[in-house]
Amino acid sequence: MKTSINGINILKTHEGLRLRAYDDLQPSKVIASSSQVIGKLTIGYGHTGNDVFVGQIISESKALEILIKDLVYFENNIDKNVKVPITQNIFDALVSFSYNVGNGNFNKSTLLKLVNSNDFLGASNEFEKWTKSGGKILTGLVVRRESEKELFMSGIGVSQLKETSALANVGKAVLAIALFS
Repeated sequence: MKTSINGINILKTHEGLRLRAYDDLQPSKVIASSSQVIGKLTIGYGHTGNDVFVGQIISESKALEILIKDLVYFENNIDKNVKVPITQNIFDALVSFSYNVGNGNFNKSTLLKLVNSNDFLGASNEFEKWTKSGGKILTGLVVRRESEKELFMSGIGVSQLKETSALANVGKAVLAIALFS
């Protein structure tokens, strides 16, 4: 699956656009040499990597080109690790989340485990647990997670709710059998 135009626009809004390379831990400081960098050099829509260098300036079209290229990495990870059918909006929300927290964190997350167990409502509540950086709640992350959750929830259709409900009924039946055995 590929990120939709809507998903890309939501991600762009949260990442923001920076056409000059900056240190993600010192975003307002002008970096003149690599010795001043304490975080990750970042450019465009949150792009990091060995291709970002001090003093680098790119165009808006180049930033979009880099974002589209970067998304493939996250899209492939979602496709590989989500084992149940999902809608476009759920996919887009998961790509935005993973783009921000990284594939490693996404792959170990309870959010992914709940999605793969068809507990979409439970999974939607996991977004709000990812609002801290350095142990502090960040307003920007709170807003982003609310947006991702809203997008995710808008993608929950009748089929996802039926599966969640069916699994809940199976769980109740197993509990009843255990209680009366």
